[in-house]
Amino acid sequence: MVTDLDAAPDIARVRTSLTQIKDTRGTRVFRVVNGVILAIVCVLMLYPFLNIVAKAFSAESYIAAGQVNVIPRGFNLTTFNAVMSDAMFWTNYKNTVVYTVVGTVIAMLLTTTFAYALSRKHLRGRNGFIGIAVFTMFFSGGLIPNYILVAQWLHMRNTLWAIVLPGAISVFNLLVMKSFFDGFPSELEEAAALDGMSTYGVFFRIVLPLSKAILATMTLFYAVTQWNSWFSAFLYLDQKSLFPVMMYLRNLIAAASGSTEVTGDMQDAVQIGANIQSVTMLLTVLPIICVYPFIQKYFVSGVMLGSVKG
Repeated sequence: MVTDLDAAPDIARVRTSLTQIKDTRGTRVFRVVNGVILAIVCVLMLYPFLNIVAKAFSAESYIAAGQVNVIPRGFNLTTFNAVMSDAMFWTNYKNTVVYTVVGTVIAMLLTTTFAYALSRKHLRGRNGFIGIAVFTMFFSGGLIPNYILVAQWLHMRNTLWAIVLPGAISVFNLLVMKSFFDGFPSELEEAAALDGMSTYGVFFRIVLPLSKAILATMTLFYAVTQWNSWFSAFLYLDQKSLFPVMMYLRNLIAAASGSTEVTGDMQDAVQIGANIQSVTMLLTVLPIICVYPFIQKYFVSGVMLGSVKG
């Protein structure tokens, strides 16, 4: 029988070996090179965003001359004032928040339940359901049939449901969650079933609380997709009071780019046309940037846990 005292020398030798490996010249070179590469990648990733921020607060003349990098030149708030003083902007912003929250909740409810059902090998017709889901990744009914279905048959035009229901389930996210649930320990579910817990009880009280990483990841995916969506609103919404903020900003950019006459002072109009794209990108990306740090730790582990195994 091997005791802790007998194993102590072996553990010490392993620790010594690891220390020696870490102190080798090749390892030190690797750390330096790896640090330099990561620093370059960080700079490359941050520069476009910092450039957008700088252009959003810069004057038109400096932007046109290509003199704006990461520091604003000719600081001004003309475009911000033009956008944020419009009451319709805030109405559309509120709509986007509602669409994102409701759409994400519905999408997560449908995706998690469907994925969990598909992960159960005793489900009758399981392969058929998986085949139907995968089929929709490659083939669709087309734009016109979808429009007729949503607008005329389901009568969802100019409603919240036209935005949140047609794309409620992403098949890619569904397959990732199914792969995660496939690897879930069956012993926990069997023990809960022996205690008299129903299938729904096992799912909501056992499975979901232990799946926080993949749930956070899928929530982020759905929320970002819904937040950035504008094409569904372009198709199914006619009333400006129902537009999401992306649709508002799209129309604003189109108006600033295609119109030569803008009401108000001409200098302000030129300024709005010069940096409105930077301002709109900044306003729309900020909420996601504010949310991401709180779920980043779940995001990385969730992607790895839910990865499709070959």
